[in-house]
Amino acid sequence: MARAAVDKELEEYRRIMTPPEQFEEGFSYRTVLGAIFLGFVMMPASMYMGLVVGPAHIGDAARWVTVILFLEIAKRSRVSLKQQELYVLYYMAGMALYSPFEGLLFRQYLVVSPAATDLNLIEHFSQPDMGWVAPSKQYIDDHGRNFFCGGWVTPILVIGLATVLHRIDHFGLGYFLYRLTSDVERLPFPLAPVGAAGAVALAESTQEKQTWRWRTFSIGTMLGLAYGTIYNAVPAVTGALFGKSIQIVPIPFIELTDKTRDILPAVATGLTVDLGLIILGFVLPFWSVVGGIVAVIGTMVLNPFLFETGVLRTWTHSMKTPETQVANYFDFYLSWNIGMALAIAVIGFWGIGRGLIALRKKKQEGEDTLDFSKLWTKNVKRGDISIWISLFIYLFSTCAYIAFCAWLVPGFPVIFFLFYGFIFTPLVSYATARLEGLAGQVLNIPFVREAGFILASRWGNYQGLGIWFAPIPIHNYGVQTVGFRQVELTGTNLRSIIKTEFTVLPVILIASVLFSQFIWGLAAIPSEAYPYANLLWDMRARQELLLFSSTTGGESQFYDAINSAYIATGFGVGMVIYIVLAIFSLPTLFIYGVVRGFGHANPHGLIFEMFGAMLGRFYFERRFGRDKWRQYAPVLMAGYFCGVGLISAASIAVSMISKSVSQLMY
Repeated sequence: MARAAVDKELEEYRRIMTPPEQFEEGFSYRTVLGAIFLGFVMMPASMYMGLVVGPAHIGDAARWVTVILFLEIAKRSRVSLKQQELYVLYYMAGMALYSPFEGLLFRQYLVVSPAATDLNLIEHFSQPDMGWVAPSKQYIDDHGRNFFCGGWVTPILVIGLATVLHRIDHFGLGYFLYRLTSDVERLPFPLAPVGAAGAVALAESTQEKQTWRWRTFSIGTMLGLAYGTIYNAVPAVTGALFGKSIQIVPIPFIELTDKTRDILPAVATGLTVDLGLIILGFVLPFWSVVGGIVAVIGTMVLNPFLFETGVLRTWTHSMKTPETQVANYFDFYLSWNIGMALAIAVIGFWGIGRGLIALRKKKQEGEDTLDFSKLWTKNVKRGDISIWISLFIYLFSTCAYIAFCAWLVPGFPVIFFLFYGFIFTPLVSYATARLEGLAGQVLNIPFVREAGFILASRWGNYQGLGIWFAPIPIHNYGVQTVGFRQVELTGTNLRSIIKTEFTVLPVILIASVLFSQFIWGLAAIPSEAYPYANLLWDMRARQELLLFSSTTGGESQFYDAINSAYIATGFGVGMVIYIVLAIFSLPTLFIYGVVRGFGHANPHGLIFEMFGAMLGRFYFERRFGRDKWRQYAPVLMAGYFCGVGLISAASIAVSMISKSVSQLMY
């Protein structure tokens, strides 16, 4: 009975949006103009806001800003944009959302950070064979905030080549898995309609008779404009005008750890006040959100006990959230999370195997549920590419990654690259593709990459930091299946996406370097001018460099943080939780939510997310009906991000112009 209910729920998500019968070209000269706009307007905006309020808060906003602006320009020019063209613009914005050279900004800090000094890694970054990663601390100090000098040429070229290879790789194994899970297994992909429904809603706004999609999108946009003014615009504009940001809502969260430390010792407490989290709760599967909040409560119960028993030995009453999270991470949760993730992996592969056995049984009973002929038959209208071509792209790109890494890090054993590229990557990618198709979740097995590095350092001849920055062939292509499903839902010919890739990539590469330099030139990063980076980059640097130190030879604090007993405990608890919940026939989404979230879920955002899930489940579903509300929610979310993006873009323009003028004056 429970299994039937789960299958029914998955089928409901499959029906939220269905592909049209006709597929059309979405690439045109208008989308080429969009590529230029994205590279030179939206990319720097996304980079800047990521440093000010965090990357999570710019999110899909930049994508919807591009779409809505081009739509309004088209209306005033008496030109009609097809929904396929709008989706191509949305897709382009997704490419521009993450600058390939944005990592340069963090690298320049990593090399000169206090964490690198404390861990005695400055001299390792100064080695001649590290020149392709970043210049030395001395070089950066001598040349100031300037990427346009000789020491940065090689790092920029390496990142650029790796980016080009990654974009080619986009149509390899990820596309094959999409055809397998969507066409053959017909999985629902519950989160795919978010982007697709927004593009359809905007296209309908140009029609004389507007449907519920446009009204819902407009409501979401107004909500985004209102909250974006409070959360994004006020800090950005006041920081530019007065030199110090005024935050009506604390960024990135309200700090409560110092208020609850006596009641909840060693528990990082706080509250992320973000309307977007409530709307996200509308869209995510309800039981997945419930599982996450249960995991948070479990952590709040477990941490005080671990503190009293001496496991969380580093935490002190003077620590706030960032320090508490770092201390607990190295004392316990690093090892615990490895064990929990191993449990997740076992559960995931067990579920896949059980599902395949069930499908085979149905086929033996006369139910032909798997039609593999769809995998080899191209849908010409949809613009399918040959499965053989996609597999060749995967083979070529993986071999190229291996050769690239062997050139950059010649002392590292090639056997590890072969394992990552041809064994681990296909397994975890297929597992994720099925989980994305069923529950909108990603299977992440941490420290597989790191474990190989440490083994090569301990039992091989490799010592150094270069391997941590090399583009090794370990990818989770399963996450790409959602994007291909969105292309199908909007009726966009796949060849439009291929043309888009080749058009946008050069623009992104050029604009990314230029604006990385521009943003770094405005002020030191991190500094008070960039609140998010100023608060969290030191914690991030310490976590990463502590891990990196494990391959430098000698003793490393990383080994002190690894505890086999804690790993075994995390694995055992994860399996027990799964078994207990399975016995009571609770929804599959709840099981994964608990197992994935327990021990390391962040309570700051899940509280509002849970509120949104409950509001959607117990109010809006009853008012509009379950099927209608599940259609409304993705469109509302798309509109919200559009509103946030519009106000963010305006505030960023004011901030950048102000800082540029002040630099010219002095």
